[in-house]
Amino acid sequence: MKYKVLGNTGLKVSTLCLGTMNFGGKGFFGYMGNLDQNAVDEQIKTVIEAGVNFIDTANIYSEGLSEIMIGKAIKNLSINRDDLVLATKVRGSMGKSENDRGLSKKHIIQQVEGSLKRFGTDYIDLYQIHTADPLTPIEETIRTLDDLVRSGKIRYFGASNISAWQLMKGLAYSQYNHLDRFASLQANYSLDVRDAEREIIPLLKDQKVGMMIWSPLSGGLLTGKYKRDGNKEAGRLNSFPFPPFHEDRAYDVLDVLTPMAVQKNVSVPQLALAWLLHQPVVSSVIIGATKIKQLQDNLKSVQVIFTDDELNILNEVSKLPVEYPANVLEAMTSDRSTGIDFLNA
Repeated sequence: MKYKVLGNTGLKVSTLCLGTMNFGGKGFFGYMGNLDQNAVDEQIKTVIEAGVNFIDTANIYSEGLSEIMIGKAIKNLSINRDDLVLATKVRGSMGKSENDRGLSKKHIIQQVEGSLKRFGTDYIDLYQIHTADPLTPIEETIRTLDDLVRSGKIRYFGASNISAWQLMKGLAYSQYNHLDRFASLQANYSLDVRDAEREIIPLLKDQKVGMMIWSPLSGGLLTGKYKRDGNKEAGRLNSFPFPPFHEDRAYDVLDVLTPMAVQKNVSVPQLALAWLLHQPVVSSVIIGATKIKQLQDNLKSVQVIFTDDELNILNEVSKLPVEYPANVLEAMTSDRSTGIDFLNA
């Protein structure tokens, strides 16, 4: 296993992170899977033995059951809590009242206490807002998160599924008020969905914010079991095609990945995950599986090494179409890209 520092912090996280949306199978998230406690223990034991120290969940996953099962697994397996980086999220609905959702001070404090109780721990390493809340000022949210850092209940805070301007607004507020800042952003990114490269990834690089990747295989589309001709094996995408993906682009990518996997004697999913691991901006890639064999296969992605030619081929087949303002910016700033003024050289 390899490790990276998360953004502009001193926190080292494994480059693969265990995703837990399929733990419990309660309520809405039952479509993701319904792993019981024995299966959860087996998954966590498997990733820990592989060197993974990072586990990601959310309070809304199976209505809090995912957090409970993680806490039980830590106890069942006699894992040293301090050896783990536990990440969870806040924002989604956890009840029926008007204040049981959102990013208000009231809701955040209620939910951090609930997550701590469900985990059976006294601190959370990375506490993430699950998406934006248009009703709550970002100033209120960040002040509350900063208070939680100072109280010791959380160590760092991050964001997930927000736009570049929202993230930058939060970072600027933290900077000018001498508050803790977003350490990371969790976003959808893959060989199929590279939309984050337009605005989000340049911001993360500039501001030294870590990047966590969810759905790196586009909900299973990049495993190779779904075919261009419509002959699709049984799988989640047949009944619930989320997250949004670019299907034609994905099949073009698979046309390259499939023979490359044979040549390198690895699986297609390993290549798709390894491409992300080769992106310098990526801190950690979240992997989740319903079967232990899938998880074991995904863990091997850290061993894959690409040649420059292989990376160029994958970058080319999956590249985004050029759009404004990037096309104009590239043309109009080329005279400053090297630091040399060619007109007066």
